[in-house]
Amino acid sequence: MSLPTTPGDSVIDDGVTGNSVIGNIVISGPGRPDDLRVPAQLRVLHLEDNLLDHELVRSALEDQLTPTPEFLQVEDETGFRAALTGFRPHLILSDFSLPNYDGLSAFELAHRLVPHLPFIIVTGAMGEEVAVDTLRRGVTDYVLKQRLERLTPAVRRALAEYAERDRRQLAEAEIRELNLTLQSRLLEVERLNRVAEERRLQQEDTARRLAESLNLQKTFLAETSHELRTPLTALLGYLRRLEREAGESQTLSDSLRVAHNMTRLVNDLLQLTRGELVQNIEQHFVDLGELLRAVGRDYGVQVQAPPLEIVADPGRLTQVFVNLVGNAVRVCGSPALVQIEAGQRLTPGGTPEIWVWIVDHGPGIPDDVKPRIFDKFYRGREAGSAGLGLTIAQQVVSAHRGQLRVLDTPGGGATFEVCLPPLDEDEDDLTPQLEQPTAAGLAGETRPSDTGAGDTWHGEP
Repeated sequence: MSLPTTPGDSVIDDGVTGNSVIGNIVISGPGRPDDLRVPAQLRVLHLEDNLLDHELVRSALEDQLTPTPEFLQVEDETGFRAALTGFRPHLILSDFSLPNYDGLSAFELAHRLVPHLPFIIVTGAMGEEVAVDTLRRGVTDYVLKQRLERLTPAVRRALAEYAERDRRQLAEAEIRELNLTLQSRLLEVERLNRVAEERRLQQEDTARRLAESLNLQKTFLAETSHELRTPLTALLGYLRRLEREAGESQTLSDSLRVAHNMTRLVNDLLQLTRGELVQNIEQHFVDLGELLRAVGRDYGVQVQAPPLEIVADPGRLTQVFVNLVGNAVRVCGSPALVQIEAGQRLTPGGTPEIWVWIVDHGPGIPDDVKPRIFDKFYRGREAGSAGLGLTIAQQVVSAHRGQLRVLDTPGGGATFEVCLPPLDEDEDDLTPQLEQPTAAGLAGETRPSDTGAGDTWHGEP
């Protein structure tokens, strides 16, 4: 509880002894609290029925304290009660015995209203036992009227003790507030730790379920691949037997090619489910244009490709283009919306390369999906697929030292671009004639645009 204050109350240091001063009233010695707030003028409530004794007490303090304290004398309980709230004293001086009241009763009343307010008994006579009892009850001090020279030091000491108590209570309140703040922060930290732990458990559970799903998918693909091997082997045997008995024909050749491609696809599925890359490439001289036209016949897709001789694995490249064209036809719903283009060009660095475009005019591929479409087991909208076709295609193209990327088709749709190296000079002394893509809707300003990462160039500079 702070001392009762009014506007203008302050405390200063006398600059010499280090004493605390209320206005010019010295109240304590060295060690006073720096943040003590006390009044500029001391208000003293004196409970005394003898006017002469009051004047003596007043004179004793006025001679020692400056500025002159403000005094209010009351003689009974009624006046004392009114002064506690109306006068708001900083210090109470009280006689021990009055005609209709007493000092201990006055102290108890003041203590209830303003706890710890300095209360000094100033009396004419008091036995030792009575003095001890008053101090035990909480009275600040007592001074005998015949020894008023002790009054000023007692007042100074009482005010200093009150100020120290007030400072200590303020410090304890601050500590309690800091403790509450610390406790609230600790609770918040515990809450955040619980949230982090819950999220960690959720992530672990998600990772576990994802691993289980991938294992199930791998198991399914492995078992399916094994199951497909037997009928494919039998089918290849029947087709070869039919070829020997009936002779060669385009239909039988296409059927054998498709069966070989299926066998290779089954083997690739087994490799990928084991975490292996598609690397067994058997390279031969291949007419890429003829290979593309064969794929176009299988799907009824228009093909515009000149003769393009390269060194590659024809079965693997057929697998790539069957996958890309099959996906495009399935997404568009009609082979009329899909076309194949191929040609040869120079890169900005002057290096010749062969390009193939699988162009569709379907719904296209969102930009946020493009970086993931070549990931293993990523299916996107194709819920019925295994999510391995584009992964295999990309690995086969990479094994041929080429690139596979997805572009946007002008007007809507997606274009898969396959870039392959042409014949080296050591492989063929003839320099192929450089050609440009001329498919309708893809020439000039209507070429596909690369929306992925990296620089992409189409055609001649």
